Amino acid sequence: METITTPAGIELAFDRYIGGDAGTVILIGGAFGERKFSKMVKLAEQLAETYRLTVINYDRRGRGDSTDTPGEYNVDNEIDDIAALVEAAGGSAALFGWSSGAGLALRAAARVPGIDRVVAFEPPFVVDDENFVPSPDLQDRLHELIAADRRAETVTFYMTEAMGMPRLFTAIMRFTPMWKSMLATAPSTAHDWAVMGPYMRGTALDAADWSGVTAPTLVISGSKSGALLRTGAAAVAAVLPNAIHREVPKLSHNPNIGLLAPVAGEFLTGTATTGIH
Repeated sequence: METITTPAGIELAFDRYIGGDAGTVILIGGAFGERKFSKMVKLAEQLAETYRLTVINYDRRGRGDSTDTPGEYNVDNEIDDIAALVEAAGGSAALFGWSSGAGLALRAAARVPGIDRVVAFEPPFVVDDENFVPSPDLQDRLHELIAADRRAETVTFYMTEAMGMPRLFTAIMRFTPMWKSMLATAPSTAHDWAVMGPYMRGTALDAADWSGVTAPTLVISGSKSGALLRTGAAAVAAVLPNAIHREVPKLSHNPNIGLLAPVAGEFLTGTATTGIH
């Protein structure tokens, strides 16, 4: 484990996987995710071993071994964290984001110098009212639960009210090995909502909001994922200045890394046979 301290005093923990001479990519996890999540580790390993990328797999603030500013939830803070990681990587890096981490990657790419490519895997944009739209008062209710340290309720609330998961699914999660980790990261969901909330209102995305994302961008969705995620991925790719959308057969939001890594790795290294290079 390595750490850096950002200009704001946040200590960010990360693991660095040395690949080769193909550049650096920073992995950005989604809600409840942390760098030790097995699929993030497998993705980091495959991108380093197969595609010769140096991979920085970090804990977003408030997760794992990174510190936080409790009660302060602003997307600008997480963008500043990414800027510090890019600087630590030598001033340039690509970003790979998963779910809300994909939304964060896109928002960071509009503002942080030195980001040369972006892979956004299923950012959960809600661009119509066809499937699920979170409640307008979600933020206030989420912050109340976090302030009261009601972690189990926070996990259930975020999964059902922000992610649209069935309550039966959240009840089953309590009996899985992931539940302990989800309780630990529950307060960090306020950061996820700060990133994604403005773009989960059931309205179309405005191209003007994304005009600054000029780096070549690949937006990935899986054919086995729900309609909301597939629609959101296509919608954001359509408004980005320099992006393509690829739907990968047999891939879901809980991805088979063997399917995801080649698509991401080929794009990040410019070795894909189709699309943006």
